[in-house]
Amino acid sequence: MSIWWSLQLRREAASVPLARRLLVGAMEAAGVDGDVSHELSVALSEACSNAVRHGGGRTGVYRVTASIDGDVCRIEVADGGPGFSGGVAELLARSEPLELASGGRGLHLIEALCDRVRFGNEPGSGAVVTFDRALKWREGSLLKAG
Repeated sequence: MSIWWSLQLRREAASVPLARRLLVGAMEAAGVDGDVSHELSVALSEACSNAVRHGGGRTGVYRVTASIDGDVCRIEVADGGPGFSGGVAELLARSEPLELASGGRGLHLIEALCDRVRFGNEPGSGAVVTFDRALKWREGSLLKAG
């Protein structure tokens, strides 16, 4: 069995905890291990915060899509801003400790908490951050694969 959901949220700070709570609620209902659920919710919060902060552009919204398929959760956050300029590798490489003191930790944190992360630009739509994480299940989970 698998589940997925998609949200379109206003680029407002209040949308970040809403997205996080919805993810945690879905994972709790599905029976995902609490530690994994928490780590994914932190990664989602970082991606959403970046969309709120940097996602300007022609729309005042961003999109969050999440899915659980088998033993993997995939989350995608896409905004309507200018996208990643200069390439994501360069952006990650120039995040030095001094820069990290005032921000810039989010992308690194997402990479640390997830198994696979992709940063890109959606033509005409802004930045897209997609991350996957293998799931652990609580005993008696509703969606546990196998």
